[in-house]
Amino acid sequence: MSKIITKKINNDFFKKWNSNMSYVLGYFVADGCICVDKTRKNRPFTFNITSVDKEHLDKIKNALGSEHKIGKKPGTNGHFAYQIQLRNQTLAKDLIGLGVMPRKTYNLGKIEVPNEYFADFVRGFFDGDGSVFIYNVNGTPQIKVGFVCASLEFITDFNQKLCHSLGIKEKSVHCIPANENKASKYSIDFYISDCEKFYNFIYGNNPELYLERKLKIFDDWQNIERRHYIKKDYPSKIGWHLNENLIRDGFPVYFPIYFPIYIANSQ
Repeated sequence: MSKIITKKINNDFFKKWNSNMSYVLGYFVADGCICVDKTRKNRPFTFNITSVDKEHLDKIKNALGSEHKIGKKPGTNGHFAYQIQLRNQTLAKDLIGLGVMPRKTYNLGKIEVPNEYFADFVRGFFDGDGSVFIYNVNGTPQIKVGFVCASLEFITDFNQKLCHSLGIKEKSVHCIPANENKASKYSIDFYISDCEKFYNFIYGNNPELYLERKLKIFDDWQNIERRHYIKKDYPSKIGWHLNENLIRDGFPVYFPIYFPIYIANSQ
């Protein structure tokens, strides 16, 4: 009988708060999932993190102390995605204890993170479900940071905590309406000086884990000449005309015009 090879991983990874644990937790909230195997009697949990960035997934794998292979699977538009997938009851149950439930798309609520590690959690969630891009309005360069999430409860709480940490007013939470293929999602957006505060907040502690292509957008922004620009206080940015080629997360992207629906605005 052949010996069963057990691959190593740090089973205590989510038991103690630190910078890397908080980052991976935030990233897992965005791009991870816990699945229940209903075909087995004890209904074991499967732990999965998926990303299009294989090199970044390697860094997360190393942070987890994992010897597991990174798998490859078909993604969208002919591209591939990569994943860490394993049955691990300890990691899954610890995540559940932290508030990340199976089917988290529909069951995600507030995630309580210690203040000293909240910036790491935000950076992880940003690298998974956030975006940053530079564009022009009337010839003037702008920068925008955005988050999208299917859970109104989570994004509302996240918005409050993040804006409080940045020392700014809470942002409006907008609804991206459901269609025949996707459920409703909710978004918050940050512009210009708020983006610079965001940048200083999530990278200011010289972190070990971050997505390099998103950091590069902030670095590019720092090098843009903006002396002629006079900042205005735009209340909500509803109806931005984004139908132009932009730089988003390090890639050129075409954006249609969209009109987010106002849901809530905490004053």
